[in-house]
Order: sequence, then C-alpha cells, then structure tokens
Amino acid sequence: MKEYNFSAIESKWQKYWDEHKTFEASNDFSKKKFYGLVEFPYPSGHGMHVGHIKAYSGLEVVSRKRRMQGYNVLFPIGFDAYGLPTENTAIKTGVHPRKVTDDNIKKFTGQLKRVGFSFDWSRVIDTTDENYYKWTQWIFLKMFENGLVFRDKTLVNYCPSCKVVLSNEDSQGGHCDVCHSEIVQKTKEVWYLRITEYADKLLQGLEEVDYLPNIKLQQQNWIGKSTGAFVNFKIKEQDEQLKIYTTRPDTLYGVTFMVIAPEHPIIQKYRNSIANIADLDAYKTECAKKSEFERTQLVKDKTGVKIDGLTAINPITGKEIPIYISDYVMMGYGTGAIMAVPAHDTRDYDFAKKFGIDIIEVIKGGDISKEAYIGDGEMVNSGELNGITNKKEAIEKMLTVLEKLGCGEKGVQYKMKDWAFNRQRYWGEPIPIVHCPHCGMVAVPYDELPLKLPPVENFEPGTDGESPLAKIDSFVHCKCPKCGCDAKRETDTMPQWAGSSWYFLRYCDPNNNDEFASQEALKYWMPVDWYNGGMEHVTRHMIYSRFWHKFLYDLGLVPTSEPYAKRTAQGLILGPDGEKMSKSRGNVVDPNDVVDEYGADVLRLYVLFMGDYEKAAPWSESSVKGCKRFVDRIWALQDKVVDSDEYSDKLRSLMHKTIKKVSDDIESMKFNTAIAAMMTLLNEIYNVGSITKKEFRDLLIILNPFAPHVTEELYQMIGCEGVLDEQEWVTYDEALCKDDTIEIVCQINGKVKSKLTIHTDAAKDDVIALAKADEAIVKATEGKNIVKEIYVPNKLVNLVVK
Repeated sequence: MKEYNFSAIESKWQKYWDEHKTFEASNDFSKKKFYGLVEFPYPSGHGMHVGHIKAYSGLEVVSRKRRMQGYNVLFPIGFDAYGLPTENTAIKTGVHPRKVTDDNIKKFTGQLKRVGFSFDWSRVIDTTDENYYKWTQWIFLKMFENGLVFRDKTLVNYCPSCKVVLSNEDSQGGHCDVCHSEIVQKTKEVWYLRITEYADKLLQGLEEVDYLPNIKLQQQNWIGKSTGAFVNFKIKEQDEQLKIYTTRPDTLYGVTFMVIAPEHPIIQKYRNSIANIADLDAYKTECAKKSEFERTQLVKDKTGVKIDGLTAINPITGKEIPIYISDYVMMGYGTGAIMAVPAHDTRDYDFAKKFGIDIIEVIKGGDISKEAYIGDGEMVNSGELNGITNKKEAIEKMLTVLEKLGCGEKGVQYKMKDWAFNRQRYWGEPIPIVHCPHCGMVAVPYDELPLKLPPVENFEPGTDGESPLAKIDSFVHCKCPKCGCDAKRETDTMPQWAGSSWYFLRYCDPNNNDEFASQEALKYWMPVDWYNGGMEHVTRHMIYSRFWHKFLYDLGLVPTSEPYAKRTAQGLILGPDGEKMSKSRGNVVDPNDVVDEYGADVLRLYVLFMGDYEKAAPWSESSVKGCKRFVDRIWALQDKVVDSDEYSDKLRSLMHKTIKKVSDDIESMKFNTAIAAMMTLLNEIYNVGSITKKEFRDLLIILNPFAPHVTEELYQMIGCEGVLDEQEWVTYDEALCKDDTIEIVCQINGKVKSKLTIHTDAAKDDVIALAKADEAIVKATEGKNIVKEIYVPNKLVNLVVK
C-alpha cells in the first residue's frame, strides 16, 4: 500500500474530469434528464467560505448519484456578479468593477474546482456578460410592452451611504442589506415591476410544487393575501371620501377615529381648510427622516396630530369621528388610511388612550378598561350584528349591509408591494428606456440590445441619489427611437436581483445568440427538478424568479408554469464559537485552509456529516479530524481485499442494508446518517479482517458522491475497469435488508426490567417463555403471581404481577 497523498490524487482526478469533460450535460434530448440547481454565488473578493461548500454539496451528491442511475444530468454553475458590493470595492480601490468581477470569478472558480464539484463548466454564465444581460434587458422590455413596468413618484427607502433606492425586501428592519446603514424615507420617481398582478398566481403555484413546508409558509406570508372589505368614509361637509381596507368589517360599529398617512394627498387638497396645517407639515417632515421599519414597528410610543378642520362620518353609525395623521400609516400600504377600532386592536387602543378618544366594545370577552380584547366572542353594541358569535357570519352580514348602503364592498389586499426595480449606481444592467419630450417613455429597439454600460473612470454616485451614468453625456443624449427627436436615456440601472430572476433558463442553452434559450432545450430541461439554496432567499430571489418565469409562461416562452419542481434548503455553518460566521467576529473558516491540511474529500464529507443538513451546526476541528481518519481507513482497505466477485457471508446482509440506507438517505438529504452507515460498515469490515473485491467496489460506488477523489483512485488500484463516474448505482435485495434478530424490552407492571434478543419471526409463546426465564425477570417475579402476559410483537413483553 502506498501512502495516501491526497494533494496529488485530488489534482490528478480534477485534471482528468476537466480534460474528459466528464460532467458536461449531453444534448441528446432522448435521454431521461435530471436538472439539479444551486444558487449561483455572488463572487466577492473574500472568496468562498465553507458555507458555500455545504450549500453546493447536497445536490453535488444527488447529481453524482443520478449520473450513476443513468440520467442525463445538468448540474450547472455561474456567477451573479452585478451589485453594490463590487461597485463599492471599485470605488474604494479605484479598480474598474469589470476587473474586480473577473478577478473574483477566477478566485471562486479555482476554489470550486479544487473541491471537486461536478459542475458542467461548459455552461458557466456571468450576469455581467453582455451576451447574458442582453436577454435580461429583453425580458424587461417584454414586461414594459405588457404593462408590467411603470414609474411612480413615491416615498422610497433610501440608503444615504450607498446612495441608492432600495426595495422593502432590501431594507428589512430599516437597514440597508449591503452596508447595514439606517435607511431614510425619500420622495423620488422610481421604476416598478407590477409583481402584485401575479400575487394570486404565485400563491396558487405553491400547490403545484414540492417545497419544504417552511419555504411555502414564508412565501405565503410574504405575499400576505387577506380578504376583507373596502369601505368609504365620507368627509363631513366635503365632496370627498376616504377609502380604507379592513379584514374586520364586522367591527365597524366600534370605529371611533381614523388615521391617515402624513403624506396623504387629501391634506394638500384641503390644506386651506385645515386650521393646524403648520403642525401637520412639521410632523410630516419628521416622518420623512424615519425608515419604514421605524414607522411601522409596533413596540414604540404612539405619535400623531389631529386634523383640525376635517372629520369623517362612520358610514354605519352616522357618527362624526376625528381624523389623525400618524407615522404608522403609510401611503405605500393599502389606501394610506385606516379605520381605528381601539377596543379590539392593540395599536389603536394605545393611540386612543394617549389622545383621549372613545373606546367602544363591539366584541364581548375582555376588560377594555385595561387593554384591547383581540379574541373572538359575541357581537355587542353592533346593531343588526348583536348576538352573533361566529366571526365569519358577522363579516358576511356586514358585507351585505355595506353593499346595500353603497359604501363598501368585498376586497382583497396583499402585504407584498410592487417591486422597486432600479439602482442609482453604475454596476448594473442599463435600463433600456429612452425619455422623449414628445413620445414619453420609449423602449430601446430589440435589435439594438444589449444596451451596454459605457466605460467610466469615476464610479461615485451622483448627488441626491443620482446615477453615475447621468454624468456621461455621450450615454445620456440620444435620439428617440420612435420620432427621431433629441431624447435622453434612462440612467438608473437594474437591481442585482434582475440577473438572478431567470438564470436557470439560460443554463439550458447558454450560448444561444438568437433566444434566451431554445424552445427545444427548455422543453427538455425544464422545470428544474431539484433546487437547493439558503432560506434567506426564499422571500426575495425565489418570489422574483417565479414571477419572471410565470410572466414568460403567459407569453408562451417557457413550457412550465413553475420554474422549480422541488426546493430544499441547507442550514448555516456556524463558527467554532457557535456564532454566525463573519469577518468582524474572526470566526470564518476558509475552505482552502481545510483542503490544504486534510484534502477536498475530507472537507466534502465533514460539511455533510456535521449534522442535519437543513439545520445550523458549529464548525468542529476535532470532527474534521474524525472524517480524515475515516478516509485514511478507507484508503487502507486496499490491503484487505480478497479477490472475489461475491459478497462474503459475514458482510452480505450489512452490505445490502448499507446500500439501501445510503440510497434512501441521499434522497431525503440525510447525508450525515448515510455517512454514519458507511462508517459502521467500515468498522465491521475491520472486525471481519477482509473485504471481497465486489464488496470494496460497491462501497466505493456509494461513497463516491461524497468523496470522489479517493474512491476513483482506489477503484483503479484494485483493478476495476473504467472509472467510477461511468458505473451503475448499486442495487440491493430488500429481503437481505431485514434483521434476523431484534432487541425487545421486558417489563414488570409496565416498568422495564430487562432486554431480550429474539428472532424477528419468533412465536409469542416462545418469546414469553424466554422472558420468564430471564434472570432479572425471575428475580423480579419471585414470590408473586403473574396475572397477565402481554406481548407486542418485536417490541416488548409486559408481565402483570400481584
């Protein structure tokens, strides 16, 4: 046995795979296919971390198994390379973002190949490549043509550090996703995609796919569909109505005030009728300094200003009620106005208490002198609804009343808002729109795509959030494609989510210059059979990409309504200290360091063995060493091989059980228990002292997806023909997977006293006789009468004694 030189062996096989194009998907569309997809990385200058390795290793194992099962496997990789981090690096270093991106991609590619991932490197895509973003722009223009693109002047989330407008998804918690600075509210005209028009389709599509339950739930919650009613509240002495949306129209009798957003247009419209307009303006100015998170979070002091000069009429009671402005109501949510039922809403209750507003109970069940009652109960103080205890019945009855009065109707609302689709930065796809003083917004002709980024030296964003492209006259000034007059190009760029919203389609046909992918390729490869990624992308990237895909499906450009048939997720790898890995904590583990010391196969094994694949687990250096010992012991088996093409009697049953266990566990992503089963088999092989050539060959096959380098080398060394990647996955005999014996417990009056090993087909009388003869049972029953004998097959014997 020669020494296991992992460095030489791993580089040898990586070179072989590269030269032989081992993992390239075939264009033979007659074969059964498997499309496994991982979230392509954002190539940062820091390189990959071990979290990337875990993220890709799951479907890496599945894809290698599928090849051995005879599938034509598409397991691609690419780079999601547009975005703020690269541009910020370029600004900081003075290096062009193109070079920063190319250097980062080179670094990531080297790391990925060094770990031995079986990606199809012939299909690599880069979202910043002109041949790729040409089609990103093309899809955008299709949306523009079909009314899904619009501009609107509205309050936006603005990051003063990155100097860009951010969507709600990119500024959760009131902080920028990139630099973590607090965002501010700013009035600006921005681009939107009408994703809300696809809200119902996005929800319905979740019934067609195999997603983890928590993934479905997060998407459902993000879309946030609710059913209720739109109700109009008349403004006293004005020809004006305030429309609100409520999920509880049955509580209208309890409405004692209204709250509207400080930015509501009705204030401007009637400012001459409002006595305290200066107070309202001052409050509005203060609100503009707050982030959306600060304005809408529940746990905070309630602030607001009563409008002196405008009051509303409760459409059900006819009573006059005051109108307030408050920061927790925003124009971007619902109608920008709410009805307040303080007796049964905690936020309204706190507001009413602070401002001395009436609180009227309409649902019996709590003490509203102390707190809001938010449960169900009997309707009271509610006219025709009094006495109703069923919420659904009360809502339906009130809807009938509203429709008869002509002041309300059934309605649906969504928590999800239209997608703010722009960045005021350089490093992004140019938005292919021209602004003409005569024709308005005009699309760049399709035959002029891609609209390329112009070369620049200064990447600094402009003042007041203006794009750097606005400073380049040669880019900005152009002719209108429609009328030929002088016009100006749009200078905002697309957000980084644009390129990742359709990348899975391009993998099907990445070098096509005439289409984003041919219909033939799409019909064969789509949908993605299995998509794995992080939970952090479930409510942004996945919803965005499903939206783009459904739009293309509606145009007849893709063959499936859903892009991903199955979606799973991996847990985080925590630092050795149990905290999330970050440079600031100094607990990041570099995969290169692990490969240098232990080899790629050990790294691959460990990230899958460290715990439940779907859960977070801390990095443990001692456990890495345990995987190293496992690989070393596998290597040393070459000295114990017996030249036989059969399973030995001593290992036959365990071989079949292990093959079944590993095969099943790969499909359920229980990689840690699959590896544990092979470790158990290895221990038994050493106990036996030998292994037949067939046993060793089959062990190498099932271990190969986890540790491909050492298994390929050993496969050659024991004289097997071909290479492992060309072999068939091993099958097993179900009959040989059953245990001949099993351990059961023996109880006295329900308390465990002993354990027995019995044959699985042992008769009841024989098992009870064995139990009675057991030394511990004899002692426990001495001097007592057995009044009842209970046997649960293959589980327990319970003797009831007195």
